[in-house]
Amino acid sequence: MSSFESAQSKDVSFQRFAKIVIGCLAAVISGMMHVFYLSAYHERKFWFSNRQELEREITFQGDSAIYYSYYKDMLKAPSFERGVYELTHNNKTISLKTINAMQQMSLYPELIASVLYQATGSNEVIEPVYFYIGIVFGLQGMYVTALFVTSWLMSGTWLAGMLTVAWFLINRVDTTRIEYSIPLRENWALPYFACQVAALTGYLKRNLNTYAERFCYLLLSTSTYTFMMVWEYSHYVLFLQAVSLLLLDIFSVEQSDKVYEVYKVYIFSLFLGYLLQFENPALLVSPLLSLVGAFMLVKCLQLNGKKGTFVAKVIKVFEFYLLCTLPVTLNLIVKMFVPHKENEHVLKFLEVKFGLNMTKNFTLNWLLCQESLQAPSQDFFFRLTQSSLLPFYVLVLIICLLSMTQVFFRRMSGKSKKETVTLEDGRIGERPEIIYHVIHTLLLGSLAMLMEGLKFIWTPYVCMLAAFGVCSPELWMTLLKWLRLRTVHPMLLALILSMAVPTIIGLSLWKEFFPRLITELTELQEFYDPDTVELMTWIKRQAPVAAVFAGSPQLMGVIKLCTGWTVTSLPLYSDDDLLQRNENIYQIYSKRSAEDIYKILTSYKANYLIVEDAICNELGTTRGCRVKDLLDIANGHVVFEEGDKLTYSKYGRFCHEVKINYSPYVNYFTRVYWNRSYFVYKVNTVISFQS
Repeated sequence: MSSFESAQSKDVSFQRFAKIVIGCLAAVISGMMHVFYLSAYHERKFWFSNRQELEREITFQGDSAIYYSYYKDMLKAPSFERGVYELTHNNKTISLKTINAMQQMSLYPELIASVLYQATGSNEVIEPVYFYIGIVFGLQGMYVTALFVTSWLMSGTWLAGMLTVAWFLINRVDTTRIEYSIPLRENWALPYFACQVAALTGYLKRNLNTYAERFCYLLLSTSTYTFMMVWEYSHYVLFLQAVSLLLLDIFSVEQSDKVYEVYKVYIFSLFLGYLLQFENPALLVSPLLSLVGAFMLVKCLQLNGKKGTFVAKVIKVFEFYLLCTLPVTLNLIVKMFVPHKENEHVLKFLEVKFGLNMTKNFTLNWLLCQESLQAPSQDFFFRLTQSSLLPFYVLVLIICLLSMTQVFFRRMSGKSKKETVTLEDGRIGERPEIIYHVIHTLLLGSLAMLMEGLKFIWTPYVCMLAAFGVCSPELWMTLLKWLRLRTVHPMLLALILSMAVPTIIGLSLWKEFFPRLITELTELQEFYDPDTVELMTWIKRQAPVAAVFAGSPQLMGVIKLCTGWTVTSLPLYSDDDLLQRNENIYQIYSKRSAEDIYKILTSYKANYLIVEDAICNELGTTRGCRVKDLLDIANGHVVFEEGDKLTYSKYGRFCHEVKINYSPYVNYFTRVYWNRSYFVYKVNTVISFQS
């Protein structure tokens, strides 16, 4: 090698090293900036540093309050062992019910956070709530960094990562719920899923050196297992990913070994998760386990045929048939032998959701009325279009799909595949990581069109894929090859477009949205709920320590966090018994007699009943979705379908009648506290029938 060639090689190596260093710095800085933004915005929104502990805790609403309450319980426990025992044998949260909170609510994040808080000596430096919030915000920074890296790996330029972060932040109403509910399981889990996707993207790339491949596989294994441990619905998300990889295996034969290795990670994570989640049967009856098991069986029985022959094609069709039928068969067999109650209501919900069945059931209809389980509104698409995200995503998706189709038909016709695809070839659809991401985003997008809550998984994916596309010279080269331009060299134009288009997008986003972000940080907001603060204060001062409270599940979650008192129900929707409790307690807003309500409350040993004016006098924007309307349908007090028999109730709505203080209501219930929003009634132990 000549001295000139040696110097040139060193120069190329230095440029590559500098590019990697700058890109890594940009990724880390993007994550840190996101953390600082979330912290500043949270402080401006809630005035957190100026609040008392009770007022801070009230900002955790619904199920978020439950998760944080167990973090507090762990910190109060005399020892780690005692704290874990109380979580796994918890009989102080729900009346007449002992639960394994660790298994049922996936409380490993709170367990680890409490251990870190005490082990690091942070109790002398920072308040528990700030430590907890800081961890979650730090994970969001990791989330953004992982999206940055994924887009960078796919496009080859860290400019794509910068654009991904910009779109993620601008569309954060549709990319994350961190602003509204910090302790949610998805806020702990999705950062690990983003890391897993980044590792998988690197692992699927061709011509990867041994050390990089091992690192990606190790990161993939770690993040997959962690993701599964911190979110009870993670195995459903991984099932969609497994389906995407299965289709990649069918489409791109040379990736079969890597897909097999990833499936081994799924198996390991499922069984280790099963053991550490106290033999959680939900993981054994998971569709993910059935699909992975079927895939491995087919691989063991795999028949060989000469490539390109009719026999080989028949074998391929037979294998595809087995992969479609075996997972269902395995899942049915497992369910026959594994005792489970896993998500029976989910299947019933899906039947009603897709119009396969009709129901009067309160719980199912209430779930259907939740905004997160309804189809996305037009505002969602308008926001994505306004930020230019949706148009570029559709453009990138169409080009990738057409290129994949072109590659598929080329292979079907028997044309040989090139070992190394260069930029000049313009075949973006031959890259295995691109094939995987296109299939995955289509599956996620299809589900997000049915249930708005899934947009928080899909929209970050959209940001990453759109940014990769507009910054990828290979994608522009693919398009220009089809257009067959003669005036300008396609490769030169592709390189120009891959720099010019993201620059123009970035400048337009900066001009339109940056002032809004600054305004949000400088604008003072105020979250204050004096009625709830007064209620919690009254409970802590006046109610007996052994008292049991009944009311809406959302309010019960806040009472559990702020006071520690036992409640009759919780805002958790993966347990059939709790769902039935919620429906029974909600009867306080129905047209039932005082005696019926009294029997329901005493069956759960409730001492106090809290009636919320907001539910009792709810106006509602969606017809038929108010709690009292759903109860009237379930109880047969209104006509639901043509031909139904109307059951007339001779009683008024309980939540209205009990406020009037007349017999027989005063015989069963005594009002002990009220303000503008809440009415608290003591459930009488001795019934006095006075006229």
